[in-house]
Amino acid sequence: MDHLEFDFEPDSPEQGEILIALLTEAGFEGFEETTGHLKAFIPECSLDETQLNALTETLHVKFSRTRIAPRNWNEQWEHSFNPIVVGDFVSVRAPFHTDSSTTRYEIVIMPKMSFGTGHHATTYLMLEQMSRVKFDGKTVLDFGTGTGILAILAEKMGASRVLAIDHDDWSIDNAKENIGSNGCTRIEICKADTLPENESFDVILANINLNVILANLPAIVRASSVTTEVYLSGFLKSDELVLFSALAKAGFLCVSITQKGDWICLHVRKMS
Repeated sequence: MDHLEFDFEPDSPEQGEILIALLTEAGFEGFEETTGHLKAFIPECSLDETQLNALTETLHVKFSRTRIAPRNWNEQWEHSFNPIVVGDFVSVRAPFHTDSSTTRYEIVIMPKMSFGTGHHATTYLMLEQMSRVKFDGKTVLDFGTGTGILAILAEKMGASRVLAIDHDDWSIDNAKENIGSNGCTRIEICKADTLPENESFDVILANINLNVILANLPAIVRASSVTTEVYLSGFLKSDELVLFSALAKAGFLCVSITQKGDWICLHVRKMS
């Protein structure tokens, strides 16, 4: 499957953050940031030209595009992927990094085309929130698993079963590779674009984007009990009111909010 590489030229870091959020909602799956440039990747078959044109015209951002065939991303990421450390809780590194971690947990990730290396603020926020969760013996759903990073951490923290869902072939293949390289055995990978029916979980992790979360709120409700801990991220602070309204209508109560830059992460529970 061929992908398209877009090279955007945001006029500020803030505009770059907004652009990532909007592009994620538009189906883009991977990003690389350099000074003055943001590269974004999308399967050619997923591109909505009308949506892209409206987005770039609204932000007044210049861009160019290139068609790229499937490639080995290891060398490219080796030059741009640095280890991530979340306090003394967890560190995330690539296989080509030296193992020098002093954190409680270490995750080895080869990101390739998938989203979720710990570098993006929302992934960092989800990792940070997971430090407060007791996973021992719990069943976990990782909706929009990407690289598999959250599912891997959940198993390392003692989860008895983890169901990791994604709709993208690149993500499924990458997650399987990362799950294997981290020695995980209790993670089930499923290619799907929504949650399973007639099954509930102790913990639900969803780091995707606002539109996907809003569209799947009824399914998240069905997969939750009053004791289920739900963590949602992938959206901006400016989306907060829209999301709060939808969560309240769906029967969820917000327990806490964490923020990194313009991005937020919500911990919610089903109302009794």
